[in-house]
Order: sequence, then C-alpha cells, then structure tokens
Amino acid sequence: MTRFLPPTPCLGLVVLLILSISSTVEAQKKRKPIITALNAKWNQTPLILEAAEYLNSESTDFFWTFVSTISKIGDLSAKTDEEKYELVLEMAGKSLNPSQIDLLKFSLSLRTESPKVEMHSHLAIDRGVAGMKCPTVFDYGEKLSCALPTLAGSASKSVGYDIDHVYPSVYTDDTPEVIVYGEIGTKDLSEAHTKMVELATGGKVKYVLRHFVSRVTDEKVRLSGYGVELQIKSTEYKAQDDTKLDSEDNDDSGEESEEEVEGFLFNTLKTLHPDKVDKLAEMKQHLLDLNNDMAPMKVWQLQDLSMQAAQRIMASPDDERLKVMSDLASNFPSHARSLSKTTVSKDLKKEVKKNSDIFYSSLNVQPNDAALFINGQYFDMDFTDIFTILDTLRSEERVLGGLGSLGLTAKQTQSLLTLDLGSKQQTYGVDVRDTAVHWINDIEKDKLYKGWPGSVQELLRPTFPGMLRSIKKNFFNIVVMCDPAKAVSKPVLKLVESFYVHRAPTRIGLVFSVDTNLDKIGENDPGVAIANAFNYISTNKEPYDALAFITDVYSKGEDGEDVSLSDVRDTFMDSYGADVKMEDVFGEDSEYDVGRSLSEDFIIRSGLGSLPQVLMNGVPFEQKYLTSEDFEEQLLTTIMKETQVLQRAVYKNQLTDSMDMLDYLMQRENIMPRLNQRILASANTPMIAFAGEQLAGLSLDSFSTLDKRSMASTLARHLPYLVGKEGSKISKLRMVTVWIVVDLESASGRAVAKAAVAHVKSTNQMRIGVVHNSPNPGMISKAAEAALRNLGSSAAVSLLSKILKEDTANKLIEGKKKLSDYDIPGVEMNEFMKQMEEIDDELFNIHRTFVENVLAFDASKIGVITNGKVIGPLDDTEDLTNNDFDLLEKLTMSQYGEKLVQAFHNHLDVNSPEISDQAMLVAGLLSSRPAGKPRQDISFKSDQHSVITMEPRFADRPAFDVVAVVDPISRGAQKISPVLLVLQQVINAKIRVFMNCVDKHSEMPNKSFFKQVLEPSISFNEDGSLAAGPKAAFHNIPEQPILTLNMHTPDNWLVEPVKSVYDLDNIKLENIDGAVTSEWDLGSLLLEGHCFESGSGNPPRGLQLTLGTKNHPDFTDTIVMANLGYLQLKAAPGAWYLNLREGRSSEIYDIVSQENTDSKTGSKDVTVLMNSFQSRIVKLKVAKKADKKNEELLPRDGSDEDSGNGWFSSITNQFAGSGSADEQEDQGLNIFCVATGHLYERLLKIMMLSVMKTTKTPVKFWILKNFLSPSLKDFIPEYAKRYGFEYEYVHYKWPRWLNQQTERQRTIWGYKILFLDVLFPLSLKKIIFVDTDQIVRTDLIELRDLDLGGAPYGYTPFCDSNEDMEGFRFWKQGYWRNHLAGRKYHISAIYVVDLVKFRQIAAGDRLRGQYQALSQDPNSLSNLDQDLPNNMIHQVPIKSLPQEWLWCETWCSKESLKDAKSIDLCNNPLTKEPKLSAARRIVVEWTDYDEEMQRLGQEIAKDRLENVGSTSASDDITKSKDEL
Repeated sequence: MTRFLPPTPCLGLVVLLILSISSTVEAQKKRKPIITALNAKWNQTPLILEAAEYLNSESTDFFWTFVSTISKIGDLSAKTDEEKYELVLEMAGKSLNPSQIDLLKFSLSLRTESPKVEMHSHLAIDRGVAGMKCPTVFDYGEKLSCALPTLAGSASKSVGYDIDHVYPSVYTDDTPEVIVYGEIGTKDLSEAHTKMVELATGGKVKYVLRHFVSRVTDEKVRLSGYGVELQIKSTEYKAQDDTKLDSEDNDDSGEESEEEVEGFLFNTLKTLHPDKVDKLAEMKQHLLDLNNDMAPMKVWQLQDLSMQAAQRIMASPDDERLKVMSDLASNFPSHARSLSKTTVSKDLKKEVKKNSDIFYSSLNVQPNDAALFINGQYFDMDFTDIFTILDTLRSEERVLGGLGSLGLTAKQTQSLLTLDLGSKQQTYGVDVRDTAVHWINDIEKDKLYKGWPGSVQELLRPTFPGMLRSIKKNFFNIVVMCDPAKAVSKPVLKLVESFYVHRAPTRIGLVFSVDTNLDKIGENDPGVAIANAFNYISTNKEPYDALAFITDVYSKGEDGEDVSLSDVRDTFMDSYGADVKMEDVFGEDSEYDVGRSLSEDFIIRSGLGSLPQVLMNGVPFEQKYLTSEDFEEQLLTTIMKETQVLQRAVYKNQLTDSMDMLDYLMQRENIMPRLNQRILASANTPMIAFAGEQLAGLSLDSFSTLDKRSMASTLARHLPYLVGKEGSKISKLRMVTVWIVVDLESASGRAVAKAAVAHVKSTNQMRIGVVHNSPNPGMISKAAEAALRNLGSSAAVSLLSKILKEDTANKLIEGKKKLSDYDIPGVEMNEFMKQMEEIDDELFNIHRTFVENVLAFDASKIGVITNGKVIGPLDDTEDLTNNDFDLLEKLTMSQYGEKLVQAFHNHLDVNSPEISDQAMLVAGLLSSRPAGKPRQDISFKSDQHSVITMEPRFADRPAFDVVAVVDPISRGAQKISPVLLVLQQVINAKIRVFMNCVDKHSEMPNKSFFKQVLEPSISFNEDGSLAAGPKAAFHNIPEQPILTLNMHTPDNWLVEPVKSVYDLDNIKLENIDGAVTSEWDLGSLLLEGHCFESGSGNPPRGLQLTLGTKNHPDFTDTIVMANLGYLQLKAAPGAWYLNLREGRSSEIYDIVSQENTDSKTGSKDVTVLMNSFQSRIVKLKVAKKADKKNEELLPRDGSDEDSGNGWFSSITNQFAGSGSADEQEDQGLNIFCVATGHLYERLLKIMMLSVMKTTKTPVKFWILKNFLSPSLKDFIPEYAKRYGFEYEYVHYKWPRWLNQQTERQRTIWGYKILFLDVLFPLSLKKIIFVDTDQIVRTDLIELRDLDLGGAPYGYTPFCDSNEDMEGFRFWKQGYWRNHLAGRKYHISAIYVVDLVKFRQIAAGDRLRGQYQALSQDPNSLSNLDQDLPNNMIHQVPIKSLPQEWLWCETWCSKESLKDAKSIDLCNNPLTKEPKLSAARRIVVEWTDYDEEMQRLGQEIAKDRLENVGSTSASDDITKSKDEL
C-alpha cells in the first residue's frame, strides 16, 4: 500500500490528528445504535398465570397440582417478580423433568402463554367481572357475586368453553356450576380455591377457574420471537425528506467538513501539495475502498462468497463456529469485502458439492433453502416461526423424556424417536357377503353389461383421466343401508338409481332398516310397506324394478318429507295392483314380510350408528358426504382411489380373472366380520401417562398417595400378563398390550374377559392384563388373578377359558361345583387352590384405586386400555367380542405396530424379559405424539470439512437431533443461526450445521443486516423486578448507506410503529446524531380462513363477514376472495363471534359448517377463541337459503348493493367526525392513497391539500395503514378536523399464500393493485387512486364521473410528446410492443376503479393469479403496479384516460403542462433529480402548499403542548375506563 507522508515537521501533529479523529469516529459509531422493541397491545400478564397455562397444556393434572400448591403458600404479592419466578420453577419441577423446565423458561421468555391469560381477562370483562370491584368473583346461576353464593341445586349456567379449567371431580349435567374469576397467587383466590376443591371433591359443585387480574398496570408485554432487518436501499433516486428533525437541530452538518480518511486530512494535504492532487485522489480512493466495507464489489469478488464464508467459519475454534456464522450472516454486508480475500480449501469445496447433491436428491433441499430438521422433521425457516418450533420441541421432549426413562442407549432412543408413524391410515370395512343385502344388479352376469370386456387386465388399459372403466367385473360394490321411508334416504337412493340407469360400472346392494316390532306391518308402517313391496317386485319382476318403485314413491312427496303410507300403497296399486291382492303383499301374513331381523343383525354388525350409511366394498363413507350435494362427488372420488388399488393388485398378479371378485375384495386385511365404532374411533381417546415414579412393592397405603402417572407406572410394573403362542422361535415381544378393565363377578365382565382370552390363544402379537374393577371380588376374580400370576401361559389360558364360561362360573358362584372338581391340563389343582388363598383384598383395592383415580370409571364398568390408550367405559348395551379384539390388534398393528416391531428387531433385544413392557411404553409415547410432519433421514457424503458439530450439553440425558442445511450467508442463515444459538442453551441436543453453499454468485447474495430477537430465559433487574425485555440492537452499522427497517414477524401478526423520531424507511446514520430508536405495537392477531359454498365447492365471491365480541359484534369485517376462498380479519386475545354481515350476505346465505373453531358441537354460531401467537385458520361452508338459490351476491350495475349502513373496515374504523351512511358515502370523492417514509408522507399531505383546494365535493381519503409513521398517524386526525375531510385507514396483511415481495417499494406497488376488491366496502362504487407525489389541478369529480365504457378501471397512457426520452420508452420495443399489439402502455400514478365492475368480472382474482405466476421470476414485473395491469390488458381491459389527466415532465412536452389536470413528480432516468427539487422547480403552487402544511404541523404541535397539562390531569380516569 502506498502511503503519503507530509513534511517531517508536521508528522507529530498528523499522528495526533489521526488518533483524535479515529477515537472520535469510533465514539460516533458506538453512539449510533439502531434499537427496536415490540410490545403487545395488552397489559403485562403475571408470570405465575402464564406458567399455570403452560402446565395445563402439558396436563390438566399438572395445572391443578400447581394451583393447589400455590394456594397452600397463600399470598405472593409481597414477593418480587424474580422470587415468584423461582417459586414457579420450583413448583413446576414437581411435574416436569429438568429438560422440560428449560423449555418452560424459554416459553416464559417468549411469553407464549400471555395471549391465553389475556383471553381469560377478556372473557371476564365481557361477563362484567371488572365492574364487581373485588379481586375474586363467583359466577353461579348467571349471577356474579364477590362471595361464594348458596348453591341451590341445578341453575342456569354461563357460557362455557372447551378450554375452561374444570376441576377433575365427579359431576353430572345437574351438578351446580360455579365459575371462579381470580388471580392465582393472591390471598382471595387461595381461600376460594380451597373451598371450591372441598365442594367439588364431595360432588357438590362443578368448579371452573378463569384467570382475572384486577390490578391495573400501564406496562405492556414485551415480545420476542421476531426478526428485524435493515435493508440497504437503492440510492438511484433521492427519496429522503430534507426537513430537519427536532433531535437534529444542533447538527452543523450543513457546513462543509474536512475530508478525513484513515486520519489523513485530504483538504489540507491538497492545499499543501497542489501539484499532487491526482495522486492524492488516487490514494484517497484506495484507502476508502480498502476500509470501506460497503464499497461496491466486482463480480469476480462475489463469486465464491458462500464458500469463503464457510471456510472462515470452519477455521474458527470449534466452540465459536456457530457464533462466527451468526455474525457473518447477520452483518454480511459489512463482512463481504473481507470475506472475498479468504482462500477456500479444495477439501471443503469437494465435500460441500457432494453433500449438496445428496441433499437435493434425497431431501429436495437447494442451497437457497433454509432447512432445519428437528428429530427428522423438516422446517423451512423462511416461513416457520419460533412458536411452532417450541410446540414441536415440547411434544418431542415428552417422548424423549419417556424414552430416556426406559434405560435405552442414545442410539436406540434416536432410532425410535425418528420413526415416522403417521403415514399409514387404514380404513376398515365389514364383510358384505350376507343374505341381508338385496343386490340390484350383477355386472358379471346381467345382460345389460353383455358387451363389456371381462378381463381384469382391462384395468391397466390407459383411459382419459377421471373416466370410469366399463369392465364386466364387480369391482365396485355399493351397499346402501337405510330406512327407505325416511327423507334423508331419498337423495342417496335416487343417486344410486341414476348410476344403474347410466350403466355406471357399480354393483348396487340395499339393506333396509325397518322396525323389527311384529306389530308393525305393511298396513300401518310405511317402512315395512316399502320393504314388502320391494321383496314382491324383486321376486316377481327384476330387482331394478323394485328400486325404481321406491323412487316412484319418492316422486309423489316433497324431498324434505318422510314417505307416507298412502303414497306407498297408491304407487303399488297403480303399477302392480292388477297382479296381486294388496293384503297378500302388505297384510299381517304376507310372505313378502321377510328379512327384517337379518337386516337388523347386519346393521348391528357393521357398527354404524345413524342411517343412512353407504359402504364401498365394505368400507363406510363419512356420513357428512351423504347429502345430495356431496354424495356423487365423493362416490366418484372413492371409485378412482379404489381403481388405483385394484390396478396395483392386477399388476402384481395378486388379482386374476379366475378369482371371484367379491371374495377377493372381502378377504383383504381391512375387512372385518364386525366393526366396532368404539374401537375405530379410539384415535381421539385419552392416553394414560406412564412416566412416573415406580414403587418396588404394592401396598394400598403407599399406592394411594401417588399421582396419576406414578399409579399407572407402578401398576404397569406389577401387572401379570397372559400371552398366547410361545416357543423358542417366537420372540418375547408382544407389541399390543391390552389391559381389560372388568368386574369378573359380573356376566358382562366375564364375557369380555373370555373374548380376550379366546383371541390371545390365536395370536403372538397381543398380551392381556386384567385390571379388576369389582366392588366385591370373589372366587372368579381370585382364580383369574392367581392363574395370571402363577400358571404358565397355556395352563392359564386353559383355566381361564374354563372358569369364564358362563355356565361354569354360575356353578362355581352358586357352590354347585368346586374349582378342584375340574381337571385343567397343566394345573396342579391343590397347589393352585393355595395360591388362590394367598391373593388378598388389598390387591383388588389397589386396582379399584387406580380405576377410580386414573380412569375415573365407576365400579363394575368395563373398558380396554391398549398401550395406554383408554377405550371406555362401555355402555351397558355394548359388548366386546373375539372379533373386536382382532380388530383392536389389526388397528394397532397397522397404525404403528408393524413399524415398531421392525424397529425393535433392528435395534433392541426382542428376547429380553422386559421387551413387551418397553414396547407398551414406547408405543404409548410415540402414538400419542400429535400428528406432525413426516420424518426424514438425513444422509450425506461426509462431515469432516464443512459441518459445524456440537455435542449435547448433558451426556446422561436423551438428546434431540438438530440438523440445519443452509448457505452460511443467505437470508435463511440470518434466521437459522440465532435460533440455533438459543436452542443450544434451551435443549439438550446434538446440533449439526451443514454448509450448503451456492456454487457461484453473480450478484450480492444478501443486502441486509438482521437481528433475531430471541432469549433463552427471562431476565430481571437487580431489585428483582421484571427487566424491560428483549429488543433488537444493531451496533457498528456503516453510516453511508440508506437503510429501510423491516419487521419479520409471524404470518398472523400485524405490527405498526408507535414511537419513532426518524424515518424508518430512510435511515442514514451519517446524518443522525445518537441512537435511532423505534417502538412497535402488535396491533392485531389475524384470524384467517377459507370459505366455500356447500355442494359446488366454489368460493362465495364478495361474501361479507363480520367479527366481533359480545359487546361489540361488528368490530371488524372483510370480504371473501375468490382465490382459495380466502378471508382475513383482525382480532386480539379474547372470545370472538364470526357472522355473515347484515344485508345481502345474511339474506342470501347461511353458514352450514365450520372447522377449527371453538363453537359447541351442532352450534350455528361461529365462536373463535383467540388465545395464541400462532396462526389460526378456520374453514367455513355456506349455503344459499332455499328461496335464494338463483340470487347472485354481486348485483348487476346500478342495483342496490348493500342495505346495511355500517362502515366496512379492515380494522377498527377510524374517522374524523361522526361518519355518514353508505348511501351518502358514494356521493363524494373517495381517494385511495399509500405512502411510506417521511418524504412521501410529506408529499401525501400536499397531494391531499391539492385535492381539497380543487373540489367542493365532500372528500374521503382511504389511507393504507400498513406503512405509516407514528408522526403521520398523529397528524392526520387534526388535518381532517381542520380541513373538513373524512378519512379511514385500511389495513390488509399480504396473504401468506401469495408470493411475497422482499423490497418495501415493490410491496407498496403490490398493495396499489392486488387487493382493490377486498380493501373497500361493497357499498363503495368508485374509487380513485392518486399517487402521493401528485399535484391535482382540477376537480376529481370529473374523473369519478367519467364513462369507462365497460372497463373496470381507467388509466392514463404514458406521454409520447417529450422526444428526448425516446430511448427510454421500453414499451415500444421487444416484449411489450408485441404483447400490447398496438394498445398503449399505461401509467399507474392516477387511476379510477369501477369497483362494481371490478368485482363482477373477478378482476382482483385474475390479477392475483397472474401475479402469482409471473412473480416467481424475480426479473419479471419490474414496475409491478404498472406492468401487471398492462400485462393483463387482454383479460382485464383498461379505459385509456385523456392525456391531460396526467402530466409528467419526464415523458410529456413542456407545452402540454398548461392543460395538465394533475402533475406527477415521476423519476427522470436521465437527470435523476430528487423529488423535492423537481417539485419546487416544476409546480409553482407546490412551495405554498408545502409551507401551509409546515405551518399546520407547527400549530398542531403547539396546541398539543398547550393541552398537555389538562390532558395528563384526566389521563388516569380515561385510562381506567378504556381498559374496562
């Protein structure tokens, strides 16, 4: 490096100058941090309540144990926050293991449970609890009181929710219910809880606890779990406001400063050495480039940056690598230049390339992806929030902790943990080869199908997609079970008849469920009459004629009415009256009255409840599809799926022409002799937790003191089992452990036990344990227990089979026979009698204690526990047969057993005596995991040179397997590396980070600084109070570039800045003294959803929905998009009610079904409890009312669209003044505008002023709120009040399914065009968009009233009159010239939209569809807001407005300025003149407007200062009112 030294006498001075300036520069860097914090809108929620909610989500038992323990301690109000926190961890430690405690700390740091606590507060406020003025409130009989009221039997109950905390006690629907509102840890609630537990335990009350914090605080909940990005902005055009801010008043940066670089004062040196100016300039540039991290880089320097970053990381010490990666990714623009000088080793390059190829082929992960794998589950970190990851960690830790307690090695634990058990879902069917089934046709034999080919090979012949193959085989056997006289059967039978008539390749069978009471005959019961008539016709005519007869009967009545007896008889008389006497068919002695009992038996065997039901090859349809709208579609879908299964069977030669088709179908493993819905529906039944303390011995005293988990764990250790086949070649592994809960002194209990024993004989997959639930155990119970404990397998089976026979049991109980009288093979009876006598009552009491406390079964009730899954208690009418145990085994093995058996054989000793106990616990743990993502096996070539590896913190605990595959300098790495740094402290994990580098870069890969706001645990101040909380703090950010601050929050968060002096869109530290701080609010949590019409499945375009609370039912509303039927609404923690908006929406439609809501089963009201930071997506189905079937929601032009008079708003409505009705709204001018950054907000004020100055019509501005600064939001209300216009903020979150833009400017462009159909109410007919940098010179009413000639919007074409710019007119060449085909290219600075037409032709949906397709290519839609409508000009026509509607100096001639109706300050690619300079030069009135706005700003600020005293005096009163 060449150095320039001044003459020697000055050297000391220069050195001093260098030192002083360097220290000044360093001090400035330190003094200019950028700090961002995000708060929730709601007040601080106590950590004790958040911890209680966390424990509740683990187990309700943990919650109530925690509440009771805290209540015993009493009042905690004197303790500091830190002391309460330590107490919480100590109390939680009684229920959670150390690893789970670490996750609890992380959860409290993230404040994940705060929305739940806040939701409870809202429920309390809605109920009026806050008005009671007491800390604990009782709600009984829908009346509130501050003391526990007298309980007088059953009374009316307040609204309850599934999320309510209900004390686990025995209660019925008639038990009095008391809801207690209070704060855990206060004296009042402790006393109330003690009283309530006493009453609940005695069965006198149903006790419900809801949180309510009566103390009011101004402190908000500080949030984390989001990212903050500082994006380097393009400076091609200056977009900064030149207004001086208050904090910059003393800045003297206006004066020319000395040019100092690296301590050299180049102005001074140039003065001293004028002959060396060129050399000095060269040296100065060299020094600048050498040390300026932000200097532009050449393409050759960029190429290997990813590999160079990987090399830098891997060259660091092992324990520093992740931190180095995090620093490189988070501050990449500052490191890029120094990274480019790093030499990359060949070994690293080779390993990265080979691993990258494997990741792409096996995982479909590319270098640009941000892939995180937790125990094999894949998370794309570009779209995954930390709350989702925490949920996964919690569910995985439950399993991990349980597996850890089994004494497995780390490798065994990991192999079991990563098993994917969720992929195979078997559907079971019932054998339809039964005489109860009346077959209408037989495709293989009937003449109707004579010409069809008869080989199964025809299935493999290609056909058009969706086409049904006509083959003479009974591939598809449909059996309809119904009561033919009921209205609900009509659509199904009509449809199967149409299938027959149209020769669909389906065989149709009918099973009629009619009254089996013999008093009911064809002369007094329409169902029996139809069955008799059907039997007569099918016997004497053809079976199809009998089906046609039924549909003829239906045609005589209304669709929604049951069949009348007279209709049946009349129809029969008309068709067959001449052939037979009516009495012979319908009379008491009719020979055609047959098959009633057979049908009833078949229906019972099918296990299906309410009718009608439809079976396809024995497998039942879901009943929700058996409607006239859905049945046909579902039937065809099922046939297509079944075709694929049969094609595979033919291809593998498992199905041939010689086989009987129905026999083949009924011999498949999923077809059972009997279906028991209790067993099949067991997926949602409760699980017993076994992860507790195990007692070495069994005694009632010690067993009774255990918690539920420990009771289950102890019983599991001591329970003896009955196994079936045993032998040296059969392993000891029994994957299905079944505990039968029975009273063997009852006949029903013995029947279940006998069925279980009979099944065990024939299987080597199941073992049986008996849990005695007998109030008075006798000889049978003792004999069974003694047999299980002392006899070998075959002897025990023989003895139990004998004594459980009803005849034998009765003789033994009655004393007619003695047990010793029987000769049981393999049993020495005298010895066995002694063993029986040793069984004492304490053992049975222990079993009863377990049944009462853990299962909550009454005495003598029957149930089954399969690997911890509880089925029961059974009703008195239910029974379990051998077939049911067969079904239970098949179901368990198909769901997860087969995979687990394979894993056990591969990784464990299957001949170990404890193997079946381990299998039971492992199966319980793994099958109870929530259905998560599929698990991937991470394969790679090697991990020696390019992989960061961190071993688990605790070698003695089970460890997570965490793998990240990421490019170290990508945007994904900015998010992944901070998460991994925190996870390293939170969980015990082996962490591996694979460098998946992009091979060659052609441009800067990342132009952002990034901070993830995330902490492993909560922090406190020295005095024990809660610290302010986490925030994003950027230090040592280069001062030259202009930065835009972007928030990266979970998809459903709507955040907005509430405090910020500086322009967050244009941060330039060079011009700022001190810190740039901003504070943001989580304004709303989004409720998203999808809405479709029942039947057609089409989205109801234009349907309006409202969301509100109990006290504010119309808080917010939205319009359903046609794209995916998408809807979004703004909410906050609390109970919300979703309804159709009053007006056309509610007049035409009803909501007919809902998913993922909190409504009670069968309720038509849609209730949603917002209680989480995570996304909430609901699904709605709507249907047109019977008398509105032909009405359209979106009316034709000119018709009245909305009779309602409420304002539509995408958030809480905000206006100036009192507002107006919908009819008046459209009479004025409606102007839509968007702005971001202080410069454009300054221009926005001036644009609004120019609109107001040029019209006398009432004006309403619709301002996009998403990007407004706090200062503008403070300014607009006063502006509106003083100038007499109305305004409303519209706020819409970019939908997650629509391709996101990364640059702020492009996002703004998207909002200008993509959401016009959903941003505004249906009552608004026309809206005019005006760019912020416009000056309007004419009354816009003229544009509003302009005839658009049937087009949905009107734009002004680009001017052609300025010939100097001809080379820049891109639309006159290449793609645009061909695409436009002579049409003009239009500018988007001002346009008018006919919203009625826009919605009618689905313009918004078309634009979004085209945008989604084109935006996948980053090089398309370079001017999104203009290119998109111009690209769609053939599908969505544009009305070309007269040229004078938009004048722009860049494209228009100076002569045409005099005619301009609006002037746009568009950028000039030749001069790149800044906006403000162009405005002052071009628009004569602009400076006056600007000064007028400056004066208004000063007046508003002055008024605020004067009002500050009076406002603060009344602050306390208003605040408390608002909060209540």
